[in-house]
Amino acid sequence: MGPKTRILDATMLVFRRHGFRRSSIEQVAEAANLTRQALYHHFESKEALFRAVIERVHESAIAAEDAAVAATEQAGGDLADILASGMNARMKTMIASFDGSPHIEELYSEHLVHARDLYQTYAARYAERLVATVERTARRLNLALPQGLSPAEFARLVEMAVHGSKSQHPAMQPADAFLKDMTMMVRTLCAGAVPKSQKPPAARAATKAKPSRSRAGAR
Repeated sequence: MGPKTRILDATMLVFRRHGFRRSSIEQVAEAANLTRQALYHHFESKEALFRAVIERVHESAIAAEDAAVAATEQAGGDLADILASGMNARMKTMIASFDGSPHIEELYSEHLVHARDLYQTYAARYAERLVATVERTARRLNLALPQGLSPAEFARLVEMAVHGSKSQHPAMQPADAFLKDMTMMVRTLCAGAVPKSQKPPAARAATKAKPSRSRAGAR
């Protein structure tokens, strides 16, 4: 184990135990079995340590989401299965990072104070991955998305559903209730996606009629 890994492991332990505000460089150095000077060689401040921990949490969440999506795709899951599994893996990883800490709400709020730019960067990365997953799945299963939405528009609604679930469960607690509500909302959105061959007859008739009206107008 390298020194940075040991420091970040110790930092996570200290932040979970004491929260951000009551934690100190000295506590992290002691937990990592290093001197303050050795720790400062790698991280210049408590804020830098916190940012590194947050970045590590997001990277772990991305890896978990990618693995879950790939496994569900390989198992032949439908759009709802794939998106629900990916979202659950992402959120479970984040929840597990600070699970059991009495300071969990403080840690999430400090995340937005000291690492807002990281939050925005990773939000964009999550969105890009979600759009790519929707595009890939819709193409593979020949799906028509609800109300003719584009993959990007549909992915945005899925992320909005996740944020809505977070607003009902601050700090994503209790975790079981949050994950249940989030999964239900994602699956409800996906329920409107159907194979293109199963479009309602009226919709198919309207699609076929469009070229005829065009030709009639041309004459």
